[in-house]
Amino acid sequence: MDTDIHPGSLTDAAKLRRERLKVLRQKRMATNKNETTNNGEDDETAESEPKVAKFRSYTPKDDQLKSGLQEKIEPETIEKHIDIQLESATLSQSIIEEVDLTNLAPRKPDWDLKRDVAKKLAKLERRTQRAIAELIRDRLLKEEENQTMESPG
Repeated sequence: MDTDIHPGSLTDAAKLRRERLKVLRQKRMATNKNETTNNGEDDETAESEPKVAKFRSYTPKDDQLKSGLQEKIEPETIEKHIDIQLESATLSQSIIEEVDLTNLAPRKPDWDLKRDVAKKLAKLERRTQRAIAELIRDRLLKEEENQTMESPG
């Protein structure tokens, strides 16, 4: 594989890609072969020891298989666990009563947009108030001018 070659067309690029894939495939096959030879050795040692059957709910009739019979396990009583959970439930109810639900209420989907725009809206509000005040002043000045023109004449 030559890395100095700059592919000028799509076919050249495809050839280079095929070569890279072939090299990667060969590396992967080599590692797989090494793993299978190691696993094969482990399998041989495992095959030399016979597997022992374990029986939980089945009672074998053959005397040789009875050695694999496991003791019956009694199910654990859950009364202790239930009592513990009931006690913790009464404690958690008192905690729930103390929590203010208004703080836990979900926010509206656009709360972050409102937060980001709040500064800009404050500036716009100030500008709007200035513009309204200026318009009122202009109207008052015009009314005074109209009154002064009408009164002397």
